[in-house]
Amino acid sequence: MVASKHTSAHVTTVHRVDVTKIVRLRARLKQEFQQNYGFSLTYLPFFARAAAEALRTFPIFNSSIEGTNILYHNEVNIGIAVALETGLIVPVIHQADEKNIVGLQRAIVDLAARARSKQLKPAEVQGGTFSITNFGSFGSLFATPVINQPQVAILGVGTVEKLPMIIDDAIAIRSVAHLALTFDHRLIDGALADQFSQKIKSIL
Repeated sequence: MVASKHTSAHVTTVHRVDVTKIVRLRARLKQEFQQNYGFSLTYLPFFARAAAEALRTFPIFNSSIEGTNILYHNEVNIGIAVALETGLIVPVIHQADEKNIVGLQRAIVDLAARARSKQLKPAEVQGGTFSITNFGSFGSLFATPVINQPQVAILGVGTVEKLPMIIDDAIAIRSVAHLALTFDHRLIDGALADQFSQKIKSIL
C-alpha cells in the first residue's frame, strides 16, 4: 500500500448514484435466484457489470503504466477485494465483461469462498486490470481506496441506503450509493475520471 502511494498520484472522486431500480429488481428476484442458482444475489455484480461496460468505453482505465509506457489491456479482468481475518486479498474475475449478472455473482461467491478457505490458485490473484472494493458491505458510505499496482484505478462501492432526494421538484425516497473512484493522476485527469464515473452511473 505504501509502495502504491509512492508510485501513483492518488486522486479520488465521489459520485452518488440512484440504484432504486436495482434494489427493486433484487428484492423481486432474490428468492427465485437463490432457488435457481444456490447462492444469494447481492448488489456487487451490478456494480461490476457496469464497471466492465464502462471500461470498454474508456479503455485508459483498463491500462497500466510500465516505466514510461502505457500498456492497454485487451481483457477486462476485474479484481474483487476480499477481507480475510489476516488481511486483504484481491482475486480476479477474468474476462469480466463477457459475464452477465448471474455469471459475475457466481464468480464473486466462488472466489470469495475459496479466498477465505485459502484454496485460491496463483493465477486467480494475477492478471487484474481494474479493481473493485465493496466497503459498503460493512456500512461505510465511502472511502478513498488505494490503487492496486500496476493498475491505474480502483472503484469503491459504498453502502446502499434510502435517502430523500429531489425528483422533478418533489421529495422522493430513493435507494442510493456512493461510488468512490481513485485514479492515477499521472495518466488520468479529473474530467476523464468524472466522465467514467458518470458512465457507470448511467448504466446502473
